[in-house]
Amino acid sequence: MTELLKKISYILFMLFLISLISFLAIHAAPNSFFGAGELNPNMTQEAVAALKAVYGLDKPLSEQYIGWVANIFFLNFGISFVSGQEVSSEILKRLGVTLVMNITALIAVFVISLYLGIKSALHYEKKSDYIIRQISLISFSMPSYYLALLFIILFSLTLDLFPIAGLHSIEPKDGLSYYLDMTWHLVLPIGVMVFVGLGSMIIYIRSLTLEILKSDYYYFAVSRGLKKKELLRYYILPNLLPPIVTLLGLSLPGLIGGSVILESIFGIEGMGQLFFMSALSRDYPVIMGTLMITAFLTLLGNMVADLILLKLNPYMKRS
Repeated sequence: MTELLKKISYILFMLFLISLISFLAIHAAPNSFFGAGELNPNMTQEAVAALKAVYGLDKPLSEQYIGWVANIFFLNFGISFVSGQEVSSEILKRLGVTLVMNITALIAVFVISLYLGIKSALHYEKKSDYIIRQISLISFSMPSYYLALLFIILFSLTLDLFPIAGLHSIEPKDGLSYYLDMTWHLVLPIGVMVFVGLGSMIIYIRSLTLEILKSDYYYFAVSRGLKKKELLRYYILPNLLPPIVTLLGLSLPGLIGGSVILESIFGIEGMGQLFFMSALSRDYPVIMGTLMITAFLTLLGNMVADLILLKLNPYMKRS
């Protein structure tokens, strides 16, 4: 219980720092929504000033920040400059698909890289090891936006297997067909996220497994005549899982950040696309709300990873 309270306190402190830095950075950026040509050019300065008063932008920065932070506790991120709707409602409409994409990709990366990394180490310097290493190197060096374009050209335009963009077909579907149609549209973007995330993870797991295979306790287990399944279950996996869980927790920001590019390319109405469009239009309330939700999810994911580590290794120092 004490450890959980420490983690929650850490999350709250980090959210405070992120909110402060993000708020100052956004307001220090050149231009603004009200001066970037987004409004009617015939609007008078008095009308612009009245709009700023409606959104509270005429107040000092310190007063704006305090009011914004106070509203965050009630999940009130303000009103969008562009749509005029509540930021929280816009984020909630798009949050689900982004979470589905990132969680699915994270689980797939974990399972596939664990299998390929261990297999590569167990077949050291053999053909399968060479093939897996080449795949991991290609994955590690492949930009997500470039791979997304290749997937669209190959699987959508050439083979016509998957849709080019969007989250649903033109014809509306109901019931189970609705979710199957959504899954069909998400295959390519999730596939890109998985392939790009495999490279570093496979290399890391392969390296860890090779160290385990060279250890004294593994040689002792082999000398006892244990089968391969027993060696894998009792000696390799228990020593691999803690560092892998740590790396997965650290990879969360990269996955969430990568969805900004992929959702824009594939036309998926998620948080990534919302953030990208808001940045183009300088919709500061939406930008700040998206940043805070993303930071919270990242910190929450790291906390869950730490708690899983404590469960896997109860003797780990609690700090």
